[in-house]
Amino acid sequence: MSPTGDRPCPCGSGVPYDGCCGPLHDNRAQATTAEQLMRSRYSAYALGRLDHVFRTWHPATRPTEVEPVPGLTWTGLTVRCTELGQPGDDDGIVEYDAAYRTAAGPGVQHERSHFARRAGRWLYRDGDVG
Repeated sequence: MSPTGDRPCPCGSGVPYDGCCGPLHDNRAQATTAEQLMRSRYSAYALGRLDHVFRTWHPATRPTEVEPVPGLTWTGLTVRCTELGQPGDDDGIVEYDAAYRTAAGPGVQHERSHFARRAGRWLYRDGDVG
C-alpha cells in the first residue's frame, strides 16, 4: 500500500507523501529541480511506481522497460550534494546514497546522477554508480 496522508514520503524529505512525491508519481505535477526529480524516482522505486521511473528517464538513455528487482527493498535515501539543477538550469547533478536490503543483507548504492531539462521537464540522463 502506498503511503498517503500524514505518512512520510519515502524520499526522506520529512513531508507527507501526498504533498511530496505523490503528485509527481500521479503525473499531476512536474519536478522543479533535479533533486526533486531524483527524490521522486527513489520513492517510485521504493513504492513500485516504475511507470514514473520510466516516464522521467531521458529518451536517449532510457531502457526499453523498467522491471522490479525481486527481493530488493529500498530503505533510505541520503542526498550528499547537488550541482546546478535549479529551475533556471538545463543540467544538474545529484549525488546520493540509497540504502537497501536483500536476502544477502543490507547495502548502500552510491550514485552521482546526471539530469537534463528537456522541453521544460527534468529527466534522468545517466549516473555513475560506485
